Amino acid sequence: MSDEKDIAKEKHEHYRFTADPNQSPMRIDKFLLDKLEKISRNRIQNGIKQGFVTVNGKVIKSNYKIRPLEEIVVYLPHEPRERTEIQGEPMDLDIRYEDDDLIVLHKPAGLVVHPGVSNWTGTLVNGLVHYLENKELPVMEGNLPDRPGLVHRIDKNTSGLLLIAKNEKAMTSLAKQFYDHTIERTYYALVWGQPDPEKGTIDAHIGRNPKDRIKMFVFVDGEEGKHAITHYEVIEPMYYVSLVKCNLETGRTHQIRIHMSHLGHPLFNDEMYGGNKVVKGTVFSKYKTFVENNFKLINRHALHAKSIGFVHPTTGKHMTFDSDLPQDMVDVLDRWRHYVTYQKSKK
Repeated sequence: MSDEKDIAKEKHEHYRFTADPNQSPMRIDKFLLDKLEKISRNRIQNGIKQGFVTVNGKVIKSNYKIRPLEEIVVYLPHEPRERTEIQGEPMDLDIRYEDDDLIVLHKPAGLVVHPGVSNWTGTLVNGLVHYLENKELPVMEGNLPDRPGLVHRIDKNTSGLLLIAKNEKAMTSLAKQFYDHTIERTYYALVWGQPDPEKGTIDAHIGRNPKDRIKMFVFVDGEEGKHAITHYEVIEPMYYVSLVKCNLETGRTHQIRIHMSHLGHPLFNDEMYGGNKVVKGTVFSKYKTFVENNFKLINRHALHAKSIGFVHPTTGKHMTFDSDLPQDMVDVLDRWRHYVTYQKSKK
């Protein structure tokens, strides 16, 4: 009897991954560290030692190196949540476009995209299930069953456009466009300082922070993490902050937030990556109060998924959707503009 069948007697499959065709040799524990959110390396290594992880159906050791197209399965003692457990909930969805294949909607800041630990209800997916009257949505390969229809995600406190696939054909086509980096995604961010040069590209690997699994980390040497590229351009400099346009070539977790922080320009009021304090400016108490009042206006990191462009999976037509900045970002930008005007008038 194979290793996989022996494990399956008592364990239940929770995660299944297929390594990319261009996957470089990487230790299995590091590979899973990037894939499994909020799970420490010690837990992963202990799971491997206990035989809870197989590669191509065989139990392996922590130092095993993953190769292209290998299949990795992670088992746990209890059964995973089934897709049918996702409860539909009435929700006001801001749908900007819909047809038989897909939905483009606007997600407000503060709304979690999909169910997970401590967020089994009240998510966007719960609203989608109700809206579509429990229609069977496709799940992208490698995703968990609680992420139906999702071909990409945006953070809870990021506002903006999200693309949903309604059938397998649409999921396959859109997922390939994301994989090929042909999806056009533009974000607007308010960052601390003024990036120099004002237009550039950040090419730096991103992975889980070894010391804090909730945060992401830039690996400068490129030996760990995943390849990540962000193109940025300053749209409006305002002394101590700047409105920046960011275009994603890749779509890693917290990519813009950690890339801009790595550049020395964290997003305004981004608590996780150092933007929720005075990063640039004067030491005067009036200025500090001004900044703190702005923090109160936008109680989140200042990031908005403004536009998305893609090729329709059925018609082959290129489609682009754009969204206005949310009111909290508009209010804060107006205050900074008034601050700039005031400073210029003093000269």
